[in-house]
This record gives sequence, C-alpha cells and structure tokens, in this order.
Amino acid sequence: MNTALLYNLLDVDPADGPAELLHRARGSRHLPHLVLSALARDDVRMGEPARAELRRARTRADLYARLAGDLARSTGVRAIHGLPLAGYYPAGLLRPQASLDLVAPGEAALWQAVIRLVTDHPVETIDVTLLGERPHHTAVTVRWPAEDPLLDPWYRVHLTTAALPGDRATVPVRPYLVADDHVECLIALAEAHLHTPVGTDLDPLTLLDLGCLGHQPFEPAETAAVLAAYRLAPEAAALLDLAATRLPLGTLAAVRTALTPELAPEHRRRGEAAATPRLPARHGTLLRRTVIRHTWDEARLLPAPDHTTLLLTPVADYLLAPADRTTALAALHLWDAAQ
Repeated sequence: MNTALLYNLLDVDPADGPAELLHRARGSRHLPHLVLSALARDDVRMGEPARAELRRARTRADLYARLAGDLARSTGVRAIHGLPLAGYYPAGLLRPQASLDLVAPGEAALWQAVIRLVTDHPVETIDVTLLGERPHHTAVTVRWPAEDPLLDPWYRVHLTTAALPGDRATVPVRPYLVADDHVECLIALAEAHLHTPVGTDLDPLTLLDLGCLGHQPFEPAETAAVLAAYRLAPEAAALLDLAATRLPLGTLAAVRTALTPELAPEHRRRGEAAATPRLPARHGTLLRRTVIRHTWDEARLLPAPDHTTLLLTPVADYLLAPADRTTALAALHLWDAAQ
C-alpha cells in the first residue's frame, strides 16, 4: 500500500498535495491517523500538532493491542475485526480502530474481562445488550476518555459472546469464528456489510482492508465454502464486486469467482427463513453502578412488578424493558434487602 492509493481512494488529485489529502481524510471516520502515518513514512514535513496527534493515535493502538493480549491470557477472550485487520497493514501504517472488538468463549469470561477493564481503567459508561431470549447472547461496551478528550475519540471496548450477531432474522447468531486469521477478517468485513444499506458505496477503510487482504494466500473453494457456512456468501460477493471497481482484488478475485455457486442457495434459504419471528435485542438502561460483585460469574434476570425486567450484572444494574424508573429502583431495593 502506498500513498498514491490513498490519494486515489479519497478522490484527491496528487497535485493538491498532502495537506488536501489530510483535509479530505478528516471527513472519513478515523482516516486522518492512517494518512498521518503514511505521510510520516514518506518523510513529509509536518508540524508538532500533527506529530502529537499521530503519537496519541499510536498510543491508542498500542493500548488496544496490550489490552487484547492481557485479556486473552487472563480470560480467554480474543480480538476480532479491527485489531486482526491492522496486522495485515504494512509496517508503519496505522489502521484506524474506532473500538477494540473482543469475542468471549462464554458469559463468565465476558464479565471477567469487563471487571478487569473497570478495575484498571477510568470507565465512565457500560452499555449492555441481550440478543435473543433464552439462551441469549450478551454484548457489553465500555468507554473511557482519551488522553485529550476534546480532540481524540474515547477508548471503546466492545465485548460479546456472539462473534457474528447476524440480523436477528434470516441470518442467525454465529458465536464463534474458526477459520484462518485472514479468512476470519474477510468474514468480519462481510458481516459488517450485512448491516449496510443496499447500494451504499464502500468506505475507503473497507477498501484498504480488502486491498491488504488481497495479498494473503486464500484458497478460493475452501474460503467460499466457509463464507457460505457462515451465511455470508451474498455479502462477501457484493463486497468484492464493489471493491473490484476501485482496486485490484489480488487473491480475492478467485474467491469471488468461487462464491458464485453459493449465492442462489443462500438467497433461497433466507427466503424460506423470512417468516421466522425476529429475535429481540434488549438494551439495558443503567439504573446504578455497583461495587464489583467478584463472586458472580454471570448476570441475573430479575422479574419485577408491572412487567419490568431487571438485569443485575457483576458491575452494574439495568432496566431491560421500558418501565417506570421508580418502580425499577424500588424492586432493586427489595432485592437488596433480601440479600
């Protein structure tokens, strides 16, 4: 990957120079840090504010990498999507990471990881979502301020027991990723495309991701079979078709060819599954942060009056269904008194 590709994908005339490239990048998610790292690699002259921004971005990426390693060793969670994709970028180039995405082998491991994060970092928000009924999957997002919260995005760690949540209708939850690393990255990009409106152009970051993956040793038939097994053949094909209009696909071109026979069966399966009721996603409304309940392995659902459901977790308590907050807090106080 070279700087010329960045000019091309961001639709900037190279004659306009690096300042215009950076200006255009600032309108596209977190691409400024990638552009700054590319300019630094090319020894482009930049002032102290730009160098400081790049240092903070590298510090952020390093922290995410350390967190992923530490939590993998202590709880068994593993990184998916952004951090593994960053490993395929050329040395010195900083792939943007809006969040650190982690998948846990079970709910107990998820909450162990959350407890570690809350203990070790100034976490300010903890959001919880339950996918489906019983058995359900749990997703937790924790956030805390960056070194410069006015200029840089907050740290964000997203943990889930479902690596691929699907659309809660025709594409089911798939808890685990089991393929080779580069195939897992392609699966993650296809899953993200599942939630993109039809006809939407690929953002530059996704194009860059695919450009890096196109240098990896994909086995076309096996990769297509894995994507089909994960119910993502149509999204992967659409992704690669869009990317092919902007950059060479490399080894992914043969994968796209191998996907063709998998498309009709998946579309047919989704049509048959369309009548299946959509599984609910229940988002928690924070009621209170608690002293960490170190002895709890899992969260607990607590029925309360007026069809209210409370979710008691090892770090905080939540209201799951729209209901009166006063009623919910009264139910919590009754539960506290009974302990």
